[in-house]
Amino acid sequence: MGARMAGDWRVEGREGSADTLNAAWPSVAEDPSGRAIAVCRVDAPAVVLGSTQSATVIDAARAAAQGIAVARRRSGGGAVLVTPDDPVWIDIWVPVGDRLWNPDIGRAFDWLGDAWVTALGESGVGDLVAHRGGTVPRTRWSRLVCFGGVGTGEVVTGDGRKVVGLAQRRSRGGAWFQAACVLHWQPARLVGLLALPDSERVAAEAGLEAAVAGVADLLTGRSGRPVDGPEIAGSLIAALP
Repeated sequence: MGARMAGDWRVEGREGSADTLNAAWPSVAEDPSGRAIAVCRVDAPAVVLGSTQSATVIDAARAAAQGIAVARRRSGGGAVLVTPDDPVWIDIWVPVGDRLWNPDIGRAFDWLGDAWVTALGESGVGDLVAHRGGTVPRTRWSRLVCFGGVGTGEVVTGDGRKVVGLAQRRSRGGAWFQAACVLHWQPARLVGLLALPDSERVAAEAGLEAAVAGVADLLTGRSGRPVDGPEIAGSLIAALP
């Protein structure tokens, strides 16, 4: 998809398999000197593993039976189920030397988390904060599932439920941030793909249900106003420094 400029940001849309979208960002590889943002959309559902996770955390037979691909990203964290419409997947590139660049990996997310809070506020979702203070395992499945814990910069509701997950990978040229904003949280589908005993699967589903909130569900409960991925992406682009 074609690119456009929004202030200092080159904005583009990217569509493809989860493997393709995670493997490379061609326009950044071609010109890593400027800021960039990509609104990403997978062409088929996939469960994406973190860079250090073993493939054995997924029940391959269950995934195959449901037509769910298994992909891997080069950034850390746990598994995320991605579909064409949910979560809202946005990648951000910041080159070394930019004023948003932070050599402290733990604090590099701070500005991005704040931008997400502003963006979701513009879409009508208030009472959100960007978490500070390191990783917190909100559930005992936090090493297994990305949304089972909260890391610095990630966005949570006032009562601690996670709505935006963040990850990053670094190169000599800069930092590639990956963000996933949940619209409707339905943990059963992801939990059903994990290699867990049935009794643990039930507990994981209940624990993860309480740890996460979808922003569309939050809005429905408060105002009844619908919100979709393109609106959220547009709000984030407008909120970027």
